[in-house]
Amino acid sequence: MEREKLSSRMGFILLSAGCAIGIGNVWRFPYVAGAYGGGVFVLFYLFFLVIMGIPVMTMEFAVGRASRKSIIRSFKKLEKPGQKWHLHGYLGMAGNYILMMFYTTVAGWMLYYFYQMLTGKFQGKDAGQVEEMFQTMLSSPQILATVMIIIVVSGILICSVGLQKGVERITKIMMSLLLAIIIILAVHSLTLEGGIEGLKFYLLPDFGRMKEIGIWETITAAMNQAFFTLSLGIGSMGIFGSYIDKERGLLGESINIAVLDTFVALVSGLIIFPTCFSFGISPDQGPGLIFVTLPNIFNGMTGGRIWGTLFFVFMTFAAFSTILAVFENIISCGMDLFHWSRKKSCLVNLVAITVLSLPCVFGYNLWSAFQPLGAESTVLDLEDFIVSNMLLPIGSLCYLLFCVTRFGWGFENYRKEVNTGSGIKLPQWLRVYLTFILPVLLLLLTIQGIIR
Repeated sequence: MEREKLSSRMGFILLSAGCAIGIGNVWRFPYVAGAYGGGVFVLFYLFFLVIMGIPVMTMEFAVGRASRKSIIRSFKKLEKPGQKWHLHGYLGMAGNYILMMFYTTVAGWMLYYFYQMLTGKFQGKDAGQVEEMFQTMLSSPQILATVMIIIVVSGILICSVGLQKGVERITKIMMSLLLAIIIILAVHSLTLEGGIEGLKFYLLPDFGRMKEIGIWETITAAMNQAFFTLSLGIGSMGIFGSYIDKERGLLGESINIAVLDTFVALVSGLIIFPTCFSFGISPDQGPGLIFVTLPNIFNGMTGGRIWGTLFFVFMTFAAFSTILAVFENIISCGMDLFHWSRKKSCLVNLVAITVLSLPCVFGYNLWSAFQPLGAESTVLDLEDFIVSNMLLPIGSLCYLLFCVTRFGWGFENYRKEVNTGSGIKLPQWLRVYLTFILPVLLLLLTIQGIIR
């Protein structure tokens, strides 16, 4: 069976960026930037994106394109006889499933809030009532399960149509709309009275504030965010590498995707900071910012229902673009491993992902007594911890060591694959950094993530 291919370079860039652009950019980035002092954090974030994120992305794409396989089979095809690198493929696959076990639920929240905004359910509610609406949603297994199932069924249906006609076509439309909506929202935020103060907090580096919070804390938070924003380490990117031709070098493509991902993260801040400052709200509130604070702000804003609806369409698209990308990885793996047809892999995974997503749904209501990471923690926190703090950094370290050491695929093979095609080339002198310094940074990130 011949491997499917993406129809265009734009499709590859938007799909890969769609995988990277998720709730982490839109929700986590502004609130972490808010918590760690704004402008200085943003500077460090950009620095680590360049020195850590982009190199690992080229490795994931290179392994995918050279092997033309999904994560488990890709290592199997490129490793030397008797080596065990393909075992990492199973870890990566587990990572994709665990990510979807909670991501489908959070995407469901976004969809539900879009519906509530659109139908005017927030209008006339005071702050306490908006908070109550959020708690009512979480405490209802029926609501959470229904929106989660809508997300899973929609994602699987799109994937079942095929790579080009389903996943690529829908992602192109969704990402184009997402980019248009985010720019409209940002321009609107910047016109709000007092919004300019929020802009200063966000974009002007304040080293005094950094000292107050802690220099090392700010640096490690920026390193974390820069790394996790790109969804690296579990083959979610590698799968799209396996669908593209060799006309373009992989370093240039990785830079394009990182730029698009960063653009969405930075512009999300342009929406949230001026809005918060305009209404006298602290921008470092975490999850409550999106679901409690912003609906209150939209309530008090001229045309707030329209702006709120647009905002939650944007949030739903950001979450759903990641879901489509990871579903494609999971479905492709079923096809590679068990020689299933696309339709059969979709059907099996429709059932599997729906069932696996239920613990996260129940973690807020029926199973709320189960607090795996201490008081107030939920099933979602545990699943997020396993993926973000363990599987992503460990997986990325595996990709890195596989690509740069002679015990794996080897640096020359990796570099040759990255440099095949036109565009920016990976220079030979980077070998020292990629072989000796980047592994130490990734190891630090892994240790820090686990003991946190």
